[in-house]
Amino acid sequence: MKILVVGSGGREHALCWKIGQSPLVEKLYCAPGNAGTQIIAENVEIESSDIKGLTDFASKEKIDLTVIGPEDPLCMGIVDEFEQKELKIFGPSKKAAELEGSKIFAKQFMERHKIPTPKAMVAESPKDAKKILSSDEFSFPLVVKADGLAAGKGAIICLDQEKAEETVNAMMVEKKFGEAGSRILIEEYLAGKEASFIVITDGTRILPLVTTMDHKPAYDGNKGPNTGGMGAISPSPFIDQELFTEIIEKVIQTTITRMLEEGRKFRGVLYAGLMLTEEGPQVLEFNCRFGDPETQPQVLRMKSDLVETLLAAIEGDILEKPIQWSNKPSGCVILASGGYPGKYEKGKLIKGLDRESKITGVTIFHAGTSLENEQFYTNGGRVLGVCATENSLSETMDKIYQAISEIEFENMYFRHDIGAQKMEG
Repeated sequence: MKILVVGSGGREHALCWKIGQSPLVEKLYCAPGNAGTQIIAENVEIESSDIKGLTDFASKEKIDLTVIGPEDPLCMGIVDEFEQKELKIFGPSKKAAELEGSKIFAKQFMERHKIPTPKAMVAESPKDAKKILSSDEFSFPLVVKADGLAAGKGAIICLDQEKAEETVNAMMVEKKFGEAGSRILIEEYLAGKEASFIVITDGTRILPLVTTMDHKPAYDGNKGPNTGGMGAISPSPFIDQELFTEIIEKVIQTTITRMLEEGRKFRGVLYAGLMLTEEGPQVLEFNCRFGDPETQPQVLRMKSDLVETLLAAIEGDILEKPIQWSNKPSGCVILASGGYPGKYEKGKLIKGLDRESKITGVTIFHAGTSLENEQFYTNGGRVLGVCATENSLSETMDKIYQAISEIEFENMYFRHDIGAQKMEG
């Protein structure tokens, strides 16, 4: 088979790495890819948002399967375009992807179908937002969310009125997130443990992936602004079998069934970002694609052929190809450019990747990197994902941080406490 992976981040490198292990694959492409995918696939200079360019390429090259990494092309309708051309593609339709593309749609959908989620109100204008913030509907802290796609950075925790008004202004007046912030949600803040619960679905049945725990805040101790994710571990230390079953029944299966009933059949990856509270799991957000950085530790534990699973989902019976998993825990720590998730510089020489390669059991997935004259340079906010899987989580994280000590680039930063909550008990 000829397979095309769309995207350029660490998730896409991890997908290429796993897909490339399948005996079904004859040729693997990645569009646009990065310096890591370039080593294991043929990079194609087409941006993930160029729907026509990707459709034309898949038609011309007779691509047998296209796998979408990022959310933007899904929300733009790439699946609909491919299917019109009778091209096989894994992912939800534009109508189904609105679960991620609009936080307001997702919130109203959950409220309609009694899926547990924090209380929220919609603001259509700065005036609406000010009125809500001045009312007694919410106490601080609260969360202000951009309605549209904001690369995982559109949810801001506000501790007081001043911060809330500043955030509303940044989103709705200054357009910090572009049109994504033209409408916003003002949402109740929940205390608890975050968890990422991700499944593959054929539109009616579901196949859960191993659980993960993302670490979104930029700095140690869960401090600083939210990012796309600074690291992840698998399994989640806070989801036991009873809670796993509750999430499947109350959140995942309800969502898949109700989407089908509303004429929005959801086929692809459904990702529920959860807060595990004393009252039970609550959905903070839905995503319609593989996680980043959750995919990185997940593929390290996956023993089955991912291509077979994706084909089963597309062809209508996901349960035909159950996934076998390693029992060993896995982890990923992101090395980021100084300034991320705000402004950062690119083009910094990355040193030490050759030294790291001598540490057995470590896998590095590239995200924001480029390759020039056989040397790697930074080319994004999240630069590398350093990953491992060992017999215990403490061994896994020790191995990862040992490898990180061999890598350097100017203004590199990372969290030193990924997985620490579990290791501290």
